[in-house]
Amino acid sequence: MFERVLNGVRWFYHQFGIAAIHETGRNAYLIIFARTCRMFAYGTNALILAIFFSALGISDHQIGLFMTLTLLGDVILGTFLTLVADRIGRRKVLIAGSLLMTLSGLIFAIFENFWILLLAAIVGVISITGGDFGPFRSIEESILSQLTTPATRADVLAWYVTTALFGSSLGSELSGRVLRFLQSKDDWSEVNSYHALFWIYTVMGLVNLLLVLLLTDSCELSPLQETYTQLPQEESMGNGSISAENGVEPPEMVSAPEVSGNWFMRIPRWLINRLVQISAPTRSVMYKLWFLLAIDSLADGMVPYSLTNYYMDERFHPSKSTLGDITSFSYLLGAISASFAGPLARKIGLINTMVFTHAPSSAAVLIFPFPSHLWMTAGLLLIRAGLNNMDQAPRSAFIAAVVKPEERTAVMGITATIRTLASMAGPSVTGILAASNRFWIAFVVAGSCRLSYDFGLYAMFVNMKLHEHEKPTSLANGQSSRRVADEEMELQSLADTDSGSEEDAQPKKKEHNMTNLQHPEGSQRLRSRSPRRPSQNED
Repeated sequence: MFERVLNGVRWFYHQFGIAAIHETGRNAYLIIFARTCRMFAYGTNALILAIFFSALGISDHQIGLFMTLTLLGDVILGTFLTLVADRIGRRKVLIAGSLLMTLSGLIFAIFENFWILLLAAIVGVISITGGDFGPFRSIEESILSQLTTPATRADVLAWYVTTALFGSSLGSELSGRVLRFLQSKDDWSEVNSYHALFWIYTVMGLVNLLLVLLLTDSCELSPLQETYTQLPQEESMGNGSISAENGVEPPEMVSAPEVSGNWFMRIPRWLINRLVQISAPTRSVMYKLWFLLAIDSLADGMVPYSLTNYYMDERFHPSKSTLGDITSFSYLLGAISASFAGPLARKIGLINTMVFTHAPSSAAVLIFPFPSHLWMTAGLLLIRAGLNNMDQAPRSAFIAAVVKPEERTAVMGITATIRTLASMAGPSVTGILAASNRFWIAFVVAGSCRLSYDFGLYAMFVNMKLHEHEKPTSLANGQSSRRVADEEMELQSLADTDSGSEEDAQPKKKEHNMTNLQHPEGSQRLRSRSPRRPSQNED
């Protein structure tokens, strides 16, 4: 009996990716726990943010404007911090973000003036959707992608998402209970009870700061990855064309030293230089993905959880504890489902996991406003939230698989920026619709956009090969033999699954067996279908 239980524990330990976190090390635990605490704080204010402003007498139009301008602040702050993170230090940027989060929570806990709260939200870190905006996520995902191998990455990122949803669930549940307890007392007004929740937000910002301070130097970009060949742009472009003809990838470029001048002229130039440092093959993939993510983010911006809760509160008038229970259970379902994202991605592939789990969630958004009873509307919210986050870890793993290691922080930062920019217009549009008693239209439009994202993602990326930049060439790069074997094994399994092609599996096995005899150039190895060289007489 004991042996059977022990075998079950071992199976869960390995199958659900806990072993992958242990193999990654201490930094993975700290990052995952820090995000869990941060999402706990986001869960508390996602339930009440729009309701809080309504209690202050702020109109629906102003609520939408507040959320739009807050997202704009997230774009500016998040883009700047993520693009300089590898240069000035990832941990320093995370520390700065933690301090801004603490400051924002403190201001919301004290002040009630709309413009002061708006300034704190724009300059600081306030989640208006319940999601992880600001500089944190893109940097943390880049760190985890660096610390993991292709074999462990999907599992670690899946737990990074799963535990965060548990935090959001607990935060929403606690906020509903705290509000019910405080509002039942005679000396607590409704607005003061909302202020109390932002004190919790402030404390979680301090906890996040403490956990970031415990991170080690291995979270920073290694010197080998941040070294670029310094060439003038014209010479680099010329060499790039020659290299392309020879099948060799052109060297990376760095921006020329910034010249003194007007800051308004230097900022766009600086952003362009950062984009140029991303290689052309990466950009060709990311342009398509960024377009689809923009459509999806526009939909999410129209119906974030804060506005969804506000819609249910205005239409059905449930108690705050009931609303907290619904929100908490939806986050809990999302956390449970997200834990299956890693195993599912290994079985059916990253893109298939993203599409087949996200599409039912999108359909639930589309029909969300049509039920006339609270329990039916709550059921659709549970479907939406339960499946909505299963695509997050596979999406991060997919980006890491098609992007070079030294480009990940910049790419993930730009990805987060595009998503935030696209979602900016959503709250304002929804605010205008809500003010004119057409709130339901926002859900229909959002559901349609999300389904378009799902279908486009499958059409464009289902056959793409992964991990072409992570094929190990030697053990001199600081990789152990076990890590090399894991990367080769995961490369074969994930690439074959996502491409939908089983006929490449045997050549890849043969190629792996020949690596001890000869290591061809990276570009040649990618083109090779077999270690056997065809003769000129063969067709």
